[in-house]
Amino acid sequence: MSTPDLNTLVAGFDDEAFGSQAVFRAALQALSHPARPIDMPLAAAVPRHGHMAAAVLLLGLLDADTRLWLSPAIAASDAAAWLRFHTGCTLVAEPAQAQFCWLAQGDTWPGLAQLNLGSDTWPDQSATCVIEVDRLQGDAPGWMLQGPGIPGERMLQVTGLPSGFESQWQDNHALFPRGVDVFLASPTQIAGLPRTTRLQHAKV
Repeated sequence: MSTPDLNTLVAGFDDEAFGSQAVFRAALQALSHPARPIDMPLAAAVPRHGHMAAAVLLLGLLDADTRLWLSPAIAASDAAAWLRFHTGCTLVAEPAQAQFCWLAQGDTWPGLAQLNLGSDTWPDQSATCVIEVDRLQGDAPGWMLQGPGIPGERMLQVTGLPSGFESQWQDNHALFPRGVDVFLASPTQIAGLPRTTRLQHAKV
């Protein structure tokens, strides 16, 4: 990384230990309670590009052993150098090579099937995809979701999803135990979608 890059980078967590712990707790809560919007703690300076919640989530989850794919808008922004510097992660050119993916809102995306889906023997080696959206609204008409971590059913309204997400999620869910896990990230919140979660349009 060049000196000009270092000079323009913003800081990471205000306190690395406490910040990363807070983010990990938020991520665990999101996956333990699928489709429930969780406020992302802002305990870090963030880059100019990309949603704050997505940036802080990845700042807390990535490390030097992680392979990360960024969609075009993020890859060309200050967020790429920021994550690379603060986490030591390796940026990869192909989505299928990545353990984590960050999809900027409005970017063309490869689709869930093009990511690392893991295997029946090693399903834990599949990718986790962070997808930026406009808004997450719990208990609002939109999706009706069921599965582990959801008592009965849960409603979630999501605006700003990439085209074709719902049908691709159905295919992804059917691959269990293989499949991709997803975090949806609004500017300030995240919602977890483990591959075990079933979704359909809610009946109004």
